[in-house]
Amino acid sequence: MKIKVCGLKDPSNIAKIVQLPIDMIGFIFFPGSPRFVGKKNGLPQWLEKNEEELEGIAKVGVFVNAEVDQILNAVHDYRLDFVQLHGDESPEYCRELQTYWTISSMRSARIIKAFRVDEAFNFSKTQAYERLCAYFLFDTKAKEYGGTGQRFDWSILEKYMGITPYLLSGGIDEDMADEIKKLNFKQMEGVDINSRFELSPGVKDVEKVERFVKALKS
Repeated sequence: MKIKVCGLKDPSNIAKIVQLPIDMIGFIFFPGSPRFVGKKNGLPQWLEKNEEELEGIAKVGVFVNAEVDQILNAVHDYRLDFVQLHGDESPEYCRELQTYWTISSMRSARIIKAFRVDEAFNFSKTQAYERLCAYFLFDTKAKEYGGTGQRFDWSILEKYMGITPYLLSGGIDEDMADEIKKLNFKQMEGVDINSRFELSPGVKDVEKVERFVKALKS
């Protein structure tokens, strides 16, 4: 079970989080989020300096309807391994990103496409993104972009018949580890945790994350 800790922005906090047996860390590049990494944050320099310590942990950039150039630059500056598209990005947009990475010498990344779901969500919508994305991510549907801190009815994931593996997101808390371990969805490969593990926006409660990680991986 992969664990992605998202919404990080403070280097000193990240340094503690990456000591845990997690698989991905996420940085939010959407200005409308309270977890927005900002511009002059010193994070690219910190990531470069601590590259060896971060070995084995994938770096994910989260974007919402961003310009392609913004994503390409962030992948380079922050040494991202994945870009998570959390807006209304089309399959053509994903293909455009892949084309840029194929024909240029710039650092490339794999794509995670997020879908905001509820009981009415039509999972056939994901079919056009198959083979364009390394992962999907299913999050709680909301009017605004970004996380809600609320979970959705996980049973609706039984309707997903695609071949692309996915991460479960949306209001996951420390006390849900046992419930998550009992899930038996074929393509579910991990979870994405964020606001329910925070001391403040962008700063995680390391001890709480550690307890969840231990419980989920035990």
